[in-house]
This record gives sequence, structure tokens and C-alpha cells, in this order.
Amino acid sequence: MAKQNIYDNEIFFEDFKEKRSNEVNFNDLIETPILLALLPDLHGKNILDIGCGMGQHAKQYSDMGAKSVLGIDISEKMLGYAREHFYADNITYRQMVLEDIGEFNQKFDLVTSSLVFDYVKDFDKLMKDVYAIMEDGGRFVFSMSHPMATAYDGQYPRYTRSESGERLYANINNYFVEGQRKITWVVDDYELYHRTFSSILNSMIKAGFLIEECQESQISDKLRKQYPDMFGGTIHRPDFVFFRCKK
Repeated sequence: MAKQNIYDNEIFFEDFKEKRSNEVNFNDLIETPILLALLPDLHGKNILDIGCGMGQHAKQYSDMGAKSVLGIDISEKMLGYAREHFYADNITYRQMVLEDIGEFNQKFDLVTSSLVFDYVKDFDKLMKDVYAIMEDGGRFVFSMSHPMATAYDGQYPRYTRSESGERLYANINNYFVEGQRKITWVVDDYELYHRTFSSILNSMIKAGFLIEECQESQISDKLRKQYPDMFGGTIHRPDFVFFRCKK
């Protein structure tokens, strides 16, 4: 079965670029600060960034002292943008589906991934593949959509709102129904996979990882009040979850 490559869809790609170009966005104000705070010292490290996208994190790792950064992604459009805007002598970009990382014949001191693992059907295999390509003592730092967010199946509104539109609380339904979700997000039939929090943890444990730290996304009251249309729902449920693991 062909892997979903939604980021090479012109409409989706342009919408994503527009969102990321806005200084007020979930990635830069919520996800990236937490992800970077979980990283170990990068000096002298060989790093694999799975689902590198436009290359922002790869360039940050390079600037933070990494020895080498290999960014892989399924999307040629995203990689083209990365090569043009986020390049350095120690960064290499390669088109590759993340399900194939087990084919690497090299090992990495640090493996990272930012909001990509929602697209993976077999999470058990992914965790085992990541473990296999890491150096002993290496770290694995990643973010993914929180299970409370991926439980959304498009049947009901994400939030119950007041008459004025204020989000009163989050609607969580079918949380224990794991598997593929097809929803409308920018385009029809956007695909992702939902799994419970315990399923995520058990996949990591079965692969052999020591889980050192877990964080759930949060934002300051100041930003929430400043941008209520963007971040008003963050008080009710986390959008992302983060892990730092050790081999």
C-alpha cells in the first residue's frame, strides 16, 4: 500500500507553508520549545531527524553543535524547501519513508522526530527499528499528536462552545477505538492513526527503551489570552506529547 504523502499535495503544502510563515503558530510557540528543551548536548553527535519536513529542526541541531544531521522525509516538496532555506555543510537531506529506517547500516547518537509518528500504522515496528539504529546510550527525542487529539474522528465538533464561540470543554469520543482516522483538515481524507497513551508507552517499553521524561504540551496564560482564537482550546486538552528515551 502506498504511503500517504499529503505534503506533496499542492493545496496542503501551500497551506502548511502559510501557517509556518505566521509568527503565531502551534509549532514555533508550543511544540519546538518543548522538543528542544528535551535534547541532550548535541556537540559531536550524529543525528537522524525522521520526517524532517522543511528542515527547521535540522538547522537548529546543526547550529547547536551537531557533528552531522541526516534529515529524511517522504515529501519532495518539503525536502526542496529544506535544501533551499535550511542548509549547512553538516546537513544531508534524503527522500525516504520512515517505515524503511530499519535499512540503515549506520547508527546514530540521537534520533529525533517532530509530529510525524501519527502517520505510522505499525508503531511497534517503528520503535524497534529506531532502537536498532541507535548507538548504545543514545537518546531518542520525539513529539507526536496527543492521543486526546488523535481520538477525534470528524463525527462531532472538537469542542463544545458557548453562544459567543468560547471553547467550554473538549469533546473526547471513541478514545479506545484505535486505528486509522480519515478526517477533513485542509483537504479531504487526511489520514492519521490513533492509539491510546498506554499503547504508545508499551510499544516503547517492548522495544527496549528507558523512558527518561515525558511532557504534554502547554502554553502560557498570557499567550492564551493574547491569541484566544488560536490557543483557546489548549486549556482543555494537550495537543502534543513528548518523550525522551535512552537506549
